[in-house]
Amino acid sequence: MRIYEDTYQHKGLRKQLIETLKGKGITSQEVLNAINSIPRHYFLDSAFDKIAYEDRAFPIGEGQTISQPYTVAFQTQLLEVKRNEKVLEIGSGSLYQTTVLLELGAKVYTIERQKNLFEKHKHYYFKNKYLNIKFFYGDGFEGLPTYGPFDKILITAAAPFIPPKLIDQLRIGGMMVLPVDEGEQQRMLRITKLSDGSLQEESFHNFSFVPMLTGKN
Repeated sequence: MRIYEDTYQHKGLRKQLIETLKGKGITSQEVLNAINSIPRHYFLDSAFDKIAYEDRAFPIGEGQTISQPYTVAFQTQLLEVKRNEKVLEIGSGSLYQTTVLLELGAKVYTIERQKNLFEKHKHYYFKNKYLNIKFFYGDGFEGLPTYGPFDKILITAAAPFIPPKLIDQLRIGGMMVLPVDEGEQQRMLRITKLSDGSLQEESFHNFSFVPMLTGKN
């Protein structure tokens, strides 16, 4: 059985990571504080313990990855999460990004299409700390119409297009952050739903994500 321990060494490595993120342009103190408080090594196999705070992605099984910390910080900063907002997350993965949202005080509804990863979420280490989380096994393109509308929507996989059903589930004034395009690189978009229902689209840096797929696996 794995022993979870957050040592002084781990905390020191997190502080180094925070300085790296600042150097790359992350300015939200709330996002930096959240990342600094969360032991990323808990979300990885113990074999990654010594390198868990390097600013890069790592495999978590099922062809999926835990995102690079800079990517997590960048998407979260764009989302401008406020306490008690309802956030729909597409692609639970390792639950690291989920935990950053929870640390910021969001009420998180997270969907995972990979059955094996979803089953692992039953053993989420922080389930007694963060109570504002609901796990779902399903197709991210469908979203969760029963639970909408959402204040914010975050997609953590490369969408081939902006999913229309998710736009429908976004409240007026709400924001969606997602990487869009097929191929090796994707554009990071922030979409704001305006009062007349139209969309304001902002485009940011290019990133590389695993593809967002339809259905369940």
